[in-house]
Amino acid sequence: MKKLGITLLTICLVISVAGAQQRKLLDKIVAVVGNSIILRSDIELDYANYLANNGQPNQEIKCQIAVNLVSQKLLAAQAVIDSIEVKEDEVDNEVDRRWRRMVQQAGGEDKVETFLGRSGVQWKDEIRPDVKELLVAERMRGKITDKINTTPQDVDKFFKGIAKDSIPTINKEVEVGEIEIDPKLNKDEKAYYKEKDQDLLDRVKKGEDFATLATAYSQDPGSAPLGGDIGFTDRNGVVKEYAANAFRLKVGEYSPVFESEAGFHFLQVIDRRGEQVHTRHILIMPKITEESIARAKLRADTVYNVMIHAPKGADVFSSAASAYSDNKDTKYTGGMMLNQDNVQVRTTLIPTDRLDPQVALVIDTMKVGEISKPQLVMDNAGKKTYKIFYLKTVVDAHKANMAQDFPRIREAANQAKIARTMSEWFEKKKKESYIKIDPEYQSCPQLKGWATPVTSTQVNP
Repeated sequence: MKKLGITLLTICLVISVAGAQQRKLLDKIVAVVGNSIILRSDIELDYANYLANNGQPNQEIKCQIAVNLVSQKLLAAQAVIDSIEVKEDEVDNEVDRRWRRMVQQAGGEDKVETFLGRSGVQWKDEIRPDVKELLVAERMRGKITDKINTTPQDVDKFFKGIAKDSIPTINKEVEVGEIEIDPKLNKDEKAYYKEKDQDLLDRVKKGEDFATLATAYSQDPGSAPLGGDIGFTDRNGVVKEYAANAFRLKVGEYSPVFESEAGFHFLQVIDRRGEQVHTRHILIMPKITEESIARAKLRADTVYNVMIHAPKGADVFSSAASAYSDNKDTKYTGGMMLNQDNVQVRTTLIPTDRLDPQVALVIDTMKVGEISKPQLVMDNAGKKTYKIFYLKTVVDAHKANMAQDFPRIREAANQAKIARTMSEWFEKKKKESYIKIDPEYQSCPQLKGWATPVTSTQVNP
């Protein structure tokens, strides 16, 4: 597995070299869209990205990439006409996000820069125009489709248009509620970690290099390889305690050690840009003790006993979730878990094969309406917590129908309407725009009909 991870990381780094290196080797114009060009290296780069994300080798994918790039050029060209723009800080943030992901995968900026043979600044300058065009194209696509309204009549028509033998089978689904009780350290248990972070702040103020200390000691996996740098963020991009400190400081100043849900931090403001601030920080995350786990169990047992002794007919689970749960995602939804694979619909129906195995094991023995005893569970990061589960609904596997599956059918109908709208838009733009496709890609079925017909005058000037 380690070798596989290294291989995938190497592929990711290779594709990130992007423009300069591949273009020098593979420069050839494969398509012209108005005043823009698409190079063979652009397609090869996206294909390498596809392979890096576990895609199977398939030359037909290059055809799909080519049509996607042609589409992007058309959208970007229309965006210029419609005066659609993206802010420079939006582009900067997306470029920074990509750079941070590469650095996190590689384990440090120096490793990425050594492999690329260029600095992070140089790489960002090279990729920035492509990122900007992509964001502009996405915004143009949004403008074209933002007024689409899918009515119940549209949904009914869409569903009736599906052949009976093509109606999908919906797997068994459940609605599950949870109340999460997290172990919490007391003041004395936290003191050691606060003092550790304070010691690092003192060392920084005495002249030691912030980035070096952050890389060595910070427990934020996203920023530690970057010397603690989290880039530019607005107030909504960080937890409230972090924002409160970051936005009151001047450039160059340090915050005192403060506590957030993640642990103990201190930060330094590096730069400001409008309503955004560029910071770096060092995070020390307290370790949960056996004593804190025992306290969490006692609290979870108490909540469970309150619920099972409550008057029948009362919505006890929802009330208890709002009052006691430490899970912010479900605390205010009556404790009900959302289907993370279908966030657009925001449904609480979750396929049983998509449940956390620990959750599935518990509810498999429960009856509808039953509340489980507190269960000690562990997340992927090794965090232990107690959870109380409530099995609200079980929907057996069935053929999709309007009565049971209206939200998902409505989403499918809406996506079909968006696809149809975009297809019609592209058909119109193809006739209005000059598009030339190199013979290498003219055989692609996805690009059939995209090229501007060559007239006899153009053939024989």
